[in-house]
Amino acid sequence: MKALVTGATGLIGSHLASALVKQGFEVICLARKSSSLDYLNGLDVKIVYGDCTFPDSLADIGKVDYVFHAAGQTKAIDLRQLYLLNEKGVENLLHAVKRSSPGLKRFVYISSLAAAGPSLDGKPLKEDAEPLPVSEYGKSKLGGEKLVLAQQGVLPFAIIRPPAVYGPRDKDLLLIFKMVNRGIALSWGKSWYSFVYVEDLVNGIILSALKDEGAGEIFYLSDGAIYSSDDIIDSVAEALGRSPVRVPAPRFLLPVLGAIGERLKGCSIMNADKVREIRQTHWICDTGKAVEKLGFSPKTTIKEGAKWTAEWYRIHNWL
Repeated sequence: MKALVTGATGLIGSHLASALVKQGFEVICLARKSSSLDYLNGLDVKIVYGDCTFPDSLADIGKVDYVFHAAGQTKAIDLRQLYLLNEKGVENLLHAVKRSSPGLKRFVYISSLAAAGPSLDGKPLKEDAEPLPVSEYGKSKLGGEKLVLAQQGVLPFAIIRPPAVYGPRDKDLLLIFKMVNRGIALSWGKSWYSFVYVEDLVNGIILSALKDEGAGEIFYLSDGAIYSSDDIIDSVAEALGRSPVRVPAPRFLLPVLGAIGERLKGCSIMNADKVREIRQTHWICDTGKAVEKLGFSPKTTIKEGAKWTAEWYRIHNWL
């Protein structure tokens, strides 16, 4: 079985490529020439250089049985970049795959809970709820979903909507680990979240490709629990052996921090678009459909995952 993984140099894609190799897949990783291949070192994979935003660069993909599209832009100061990769990039890849792999068994698109938006009634979102994204990122990922859904009856696909993803190599939640490690925990008030450890997510992604029941479906993949913002801080604090001081930060300050973040060098996790998401109180989803149809069985609680993530950060001098 031959599988193409895009975004293979990132958090989800690198773990996915590793898991596919272990399961006996012949893995092709699409990577930009500017991307670091550190996370792929030692893996028996073939590197093909290309960029989903440049159609001509996808000509060397070749024939594959499965495509796992994990490439995406999560934040950008220039919002055009979000839509270029998260929408146009999907369209380009779909065209390329249909040309090169007419017998494709599954095209798995890694979307996001942000594409559906937050829960407005405090109940975990199910896949049939109307998507109401609140951020440009969420809108761009929903745009990618619509392009994939338009392939119904033409190309076998599955769409995965992960909530917050964490684990070794994650850079977004690293900020929380660093703050707690320094004895500080900012609090915006009570919020509730679904989380998924990256290895559990990867297992679910592969199930969506291999199971007949995954074809043409959208799935939420989480660890099945709902965590308060305090639960998250407590888990990180326990993993680090710290007792941070809780510092209340009014929500009305978030736009100010977002504006500051956009002026920092590089692409900060805190920018105006991310503030639109952070201001919401319920980012929660129901993973029951994946459990029933795919046999998805997440193994990692946030306490275990935070401990393993902290250990990885320390070993690699990220903390």
